[in-house]
Amino acid sequence: MKQYVSLLVAALLATGTGLATASPAAAAECPSGNFCAWTDANFGGQRMNASGDDEWWESWIADSDSSWANHGITGPGIKDHVKVYESAIQFPSTGGDVTICLSPGQEVGYNGVANDRGDAHVWAMGC
Repeated sequence: MKQYVSLLVAALLATGTGLATASPAAAAECPSGNFCAWTDANFGGQRMNASGDDEWWESWIADSDSSWANHGITGPGIKDHVKVYESAIQFPSTGGDVTICLSPGQEVGYNGVANDRGDAHVWAMGC
């Protein structure tokens, strides 16, 4: 039995399967001081970035967001969280439901609930 297990481990190592560990996800490329959203999961596809509020996203990213990163500046009295809304924010609209809210430094490679639902974002004091 011991010889069988040794042979199995050797075979798995030789093929590179089974015992290999997953590599960590790459950090999102998003400029410092910005909120970024990508059209594809895991920070792929086209990227939009904004250092301020954007109450009506461009058509290419609206309802096409699949990953997000908050690389905003943080400190006392600074709005450093980002709320993404399901609708454009136009009077009298308030933007509807929040699809995702990101804390400072947070990166989300994919979220099934928020996927393809964002239309606007605002910087806020918290989620």
